[in-house]
Amino acid sequence: MKKSLITFLLILISSTNLSAHITHYKKFNKIEMEIFRNNELIGYNYYSFKREKNRTLITNQIKFTVKLLGATIFKVEGYGEEKYEDNNLISFNSKTIQNKKKKFVNLQLDKKNNKFLIKGSSYTGTADLNTVIGNWWNHELLQSENQISPISGSIKKQIVTFIGKEKIKLYGKSFHTEHFTLKSQDMNLPENKRLNFDIWFDNKTGLILKVKYSRMGNWEYRLKSFE
Repeated sequence: MKKSLITFLLILISSTNLSAHITHYKKFNKIEMEIFRNNELIGYNYYSFKREKNRTLITNQIKFTVKLLGATIFKVEGYGEEKYEDNNLISFNSKTIQNKKKKFVNLQLDKKNNKFLIKGSSYTGTADLNTVIGNWWNHELLQSENQISPISGSIKKQIVTFIGKEKIKLYGKSFHTEHFTLKSQDMNLPENKRLNFDIWFDNKTGLILKVKYSRMGNWEYRLKSFE
């Protein structure tokens, strides 16, 4: 039971460049999401944007703690940096501590061969340039067939399906959204390793407002604020 929860949580925080369209986010300096389990606040996922001439740096901070029967069974704290030049991803680096275990990703753009070179804690190799870094700030993950784990560097194949338009409420405000599901392409994977998320996207702002899934509880990432 504990192992299944830990495995699925790692998929959640890694689920998530078609070379990301950075111009879509030029008006944002910060995106803040809160993480809930069974409607209880357990942590946060913050993104910050810094720009200098033709370069953009996006930092990602995540921290949450899962408790069952009063005991901490899963704890994650991580930091990552995505660097873009002329709207193209040129590098991504992250360090994460999961229950005192260190995980990492070092990704660099290989301009000569038009590939990403990846050295991670669970994968070392290459990836095509249309592969997305799995962070929730980037709505391009709704258009991609593959994503790179920002925790370990592993590559995951996915299928995204449009469900319909829905009105939702967050923090006392109403939003008109587009509802999608994001699932693993390979349904033969063990259930606790499959991607299986519901995502609500706000076309007006270009932001993902909410991510939801069920696995030993009801989980949500909720967009609290942006500026």
